[in-house]
Amino acid sequence: MTQQKNKFPIKSRQAYFFWGWNRSAYTKSNLKLHGSDYHFTLSKVRAHDRPTLPITSKYIFHPTIPQCNYRAGYFIRDNIAVSFGVDHMKYVMDQNQTVNMKGEITRDGIYKGNYNGPQKLTPDFLTFEHTNGLNYINAEIEKYFLLYRSQSNNCVISTMLGGAGGILYPKTDVKLLDYEENDKFHVAGFGVSVKGGVSGTFFKYLLVQVESKKGFIDMPDILLHRTGIEGKGKQSFFFGELIAHLGVIVRW
Repeated sequence: MTQQKNKFPIKSRQAYFFWGWNRSAYTKSNLKLHGSDYHFTLSKVRAHDRPTLPITSKYIFHPTIPQCNYRAGYFIRDNIAVSFGVDHMKYVMDQNQTVNMKGEITRDGIYKGNYNGPQKLTPDFLTFEHTNGLNYINAEIEKYFLLYRSQSNNCVISTMLGGAGGILYPKTDVKLLDYEENDKFHVAGFGVSVKGGVSGTFFKYLLVQVESKKGFIDMPDILLHRTGIEGKGKQSFFFGELIAHLGVIVRW
């Protein structure tokens, strides 16, 4: 019997692999920093992403230089897939912004004192980045809805919805006062997200997918200084991503 036009092409027992690029945005967050001789909160801190532009062949497929995404999935039903991947975002605190600071610094120096008011975040006081990166390692479930397919199945266009959860594994670059920065990857917290997008399958093996993703990140255990020096950070915020993927389907 010929498959009806409104039926989804058979995808179960197929796997896919994606590589993609993202732009990301973040809401303001309260940044709580505490160590042996300081404890304070910075309110409504602004941050931005850091894409590497212009795009050139020198770095376009580099595993960490661009803001990129890796994902592998498996169709458990004709229109439902489970996947695992990494969203390699970059988070950079806006330098020289003025925020409300509340707390105390007891370390000797020009910033020693009690604070309860505006403070400018100059580079000699604080730089704060998750630039290698803000790594959201997550598992997703996705459901696809057929929009169009050609008679030969060489062109299939679908919409997609999905949800995910996972851990945050950042490498945080922080310069606070005159402390030595930490340079290690570390499980700092968790994230959850939802997404929607459009997916195209061409010639049965080539995938192109564009997604919009929104989510929440909570990191209560951010490393600030090198091993042996007390210093932790906490922050939570909402994020948004726009992602463009290229991929392939593996059939068996």
